Amino acid sequence: SKFLAQQYNIPAVNLSDYEIDPEIIALIPGEVAQRHKVIPVQRAGSSLIVAMGDPTNLHAIDDIKFLTAYNVEPVVASEAAIQAAIEKYYEAGISYTEALGDMDLEGIEVREDDDGDINVLELEKLSEDAPVVRLVNLLLINAIRKGASDIHVEPYEKFLRVRYRVDGVLLEEMQPPKKMQNAICSRLKIMSQLDIAERRLPQDGRIKLRVGKDKEMDFRVSVLPTLFGEKVVLRLLDKSSLQLDMTKLGFEPGALEHFRKSIYMPYGMCLVTGPTGSGKTTSLYSALSELNRPSHNISTAEDPVEYNLPGINQVQMHDEIGLNFASSLRAFLRQDPDIIMVGEIRDFETAEIAVKAALTGHLVLSTLHTNDAPSTINRLLNMGVEPFLVTASVNLILAQRLARKVCQECREEQSTNPQALIDLGMAPEEAASVTLMSGRGCRNCNGTGYRGRIALYEVMVLTEELKEMVLQGASTAELKAEAIRLGMQTLRRAGLRKIAEGTSTPEEIVRTTASD
Repeated sequence: SKFLAQQYNIPAVNLSDYEIDPEIIALIPGEVAQRHKVIPVQRAGSSLIVAMGDPTNLHAIDDIKFLTAYNVEPVVASEAAIQAAIEKYYEAGISYTEALGDMDLEGIEVREDDDGDINVLELEKLSEDAPVVRLVNLLLINAIRKGASDIHVEPYEKFLRVRYRVDGVLLEEMQPPKKMQNAICSRLKIMSQLDIAERRLPQDGRIKLRVGKDKEMDFRVSVLPTLFGEKVVLRLLDKSSLQLDMTKLGFEPGALEHFRKSIYMPYGMCLVTGPTGSGKTTSLYSALSELNRPSHNISTAEDPVEYNLPGINQVQMHDEIGLNFASSLRAFLRQDPDIIMVGEIRDFETAEIAVKAALTGHLVLSTLHTNDAPSTINRLLNMGVEPFLVTASVNLILAQRLARKVCQECREEQSTNPQALIDLGMAPEEAASVTLMSGRGCRNCNGTGYRGRIALYEVMVLTEELKEMVLQGASTAELKAEAIRLGMQTLRRAGLRKIAEGTSTPEEIVRTTASD
């Protein structure tokens, strides 16, 4: 940092000499400070003095100027000092720097045995060191506190990176010292009851964590060998945040009525479709929760079982011993079922048994990975299911996405470009009257301008007209056009309504939905 200060004739500062005013800290959101490795130090008239590791980063300076409306005067500080300051002023509770404590990073060296394998005893010892335990615990706790759905611990050639997926978008959380890579990975593997000696094959495990007196969190753990070490991804499963009340999922009244009607039918198939992380599990669990009563026998085949639902027979898949969706479905049919839920229809065998179950007096709920509701029909046909079986068994298809909500703490009006909204598919008269809202970026939303998510739904009821078109070999585009004519609201249309209501932004709707 001294070299940079001399080279660019910019003052260098020792951040430990400063006690920065919280009002100054509040000017730059924590996520922005972390991303650009900067910390605001003090105000000087219409300027904001900002400590930077790289004072030549014009992108960072422009970002800060835009966010704060101050001119930026950069001063130089070391990245380590800036990271420590970020943790001191932005992080609640124990910081990452404190978690590492007085750990001797120079002394960390895990030796390999003669055959090239890592010394397991040394790894175990290292992973149980107090600083490693504290750091890993802090990574898990902070993920819960920030509402993350996933944690990514990623090794690269020269650095180690931790990212959180918050509201569907990955954000960098920190870069632990590269030398701690094996220790952090081993600690997570021990917590997940995985084999720390196995470093060449993928592994899957689970961590149960008690947070406070009565909150339990589950983490689904996946370990993958990469070029520069093992990457660990943890999926957070927060039972307390699972929304099982169907009326609170964000359905438009008409769409909710159609979905409810289909799950109360005595037989047939109700399919939920969308990409990973679009809320399909929540929709299915809310339906099962509503149907869960003493008079019903409900069985589910899941991979994995994400949440425990009392009163429902949940079966965890184990492909390695032949327990898959198809074999589970066959077994369910011998168990006197009323309602069956199968995690995903992936192949012809599963589709065939699901259709058979739906046609023999059972209600079947399942998911597929398709882009929208109409294309689900062709996916089933392409799997080999006969058209007459599809039309006889499928009651309703629900396609869904999750879009980020504008942060309520920092939302503000922004200038509207009606033509841009018209290009998205909005009617000209509606586009002319819409007031766009966006988030400025604050501590509440980590500087992103978004906090929380809303669901977008596309509900396609298989009417007699649509069934006739399927039997005649209609294309996906033809089915979609007819469904829209019959009143189906597309995902894009649902997104445009959220823009008009001021709950989401055009950028977010473009990111999550395709044009009609």
